[in-house]
Amino acid sequence: MEDVAARAGVSRALVSLVMRNSPKVSDTRRAAVLRAAEELGYQPHVMARSLASRTSTVLGVMVNDLRNAFFADVVEGLDAAAQAAGFDLVLNTGGRSPAREGNALRSLLSFRPAGVVLLSPVVPASAIEAAARQCPVVLVSRTSRASGVDTVNDDGEAGSALAVDHLVGLGHRRIAHLDGGGAAGAAQRRRGFQAAMRRHGLDPVVVRSEHTDTAGEKSVRELLATYARAELPTGLVAGNDFNAVGAISALEEAGLRVPEDVSVVGYDNTSLAALRHLSLTTVDQPRTEMGRLAFEALAERVRGERTEPVRHLLHPSLVVRATTAGISATGGARR
Repeated sequence: MEDVAARAGVSRALVSLVMRNSPKVSDTRRAAVLRAAEELGYQPHVMARSLASRTSTVLGVMVNDLRNAFFADVVEGLDAAAQAAGFDLVLNTGGRSPAREGNALRSLLSFRPAGVVLLSPVVPASAIEAAARQCPVVLVSRTSRASGVDTVNDDGEAGSALAVDHLVGLGHRRIAHLDGGGAAGAAQRRRGFQAAMRRHGLDPVVVRSEHTDTAGEKSVRELLATYARAELPTGLVAGNDFNAVGAISALEEAGLRVPEDVSVVGYDNTSLAALRHLSLTTVDQPRTEMGRLAFEALAERVRGERTEPVRHLLHPSLVVRATTAGISATGGARR
């Protein structure tokens, strides 16, 4: 900044005002400072500025899995709200590994952010609570009882029940759930599936899986190895859209048609689900709204407007597309 001030023939304090976009600077001097900054290749150092002012405009965001389009949609809503309020995002990923997430979280905290948003983290609760003692923390798609941590979730139990009710309404009785294993939110979706199946007087079949396409493929192969073709589940409720894509791939590889032989329901309603060649029936989470709510919760903490935790629980809905169809009296699909 001193170099810019010398080049522009102004004080360092004036350069600081220009870089903070202060209205107290004349157009002539502002132009001179910006011209000098461009000539010198100067860019404000966000971390240094935060340390000097003891305030930060940086928000840390940790994404569970960069391949999952769900997180992109949440980040889009978060980023739009943050940019409108003058905040910037620093993004990293933990790759669905507790150890890697622990390192990623520590890395984010080293930026001394105004707050941190964790998307479906699998890092231990103790690490989350420790982070919340350093700055505000919001969890998306994971619950918490810690008073210093805010959460934004959809009702996973209700979402799974919507999927089961849809398949049962189409005549399906043999329905399996490809669950998300230890992923955040997987337990709620699993409970919702089991409760809905029992409510309909049906036996809930749960296959251990993960929220990935490769896990969806593996789970379907396990079903094919366990059941004779005539006894195979005719409906699958996948843990998420990514998992459903893998399941459909494995079904088609085995010579089974979707939905003629097996109907498949995903979860999240990502952009992937709406692609014409896939057209996946899925449970919709308001993903960009979840991102916006996460920023608002963080901003309230940063501004000191609230100390009590907020627990947002959003209601999912079902989007019916081409991967589900009815079962006829002879066992075949009907439209």
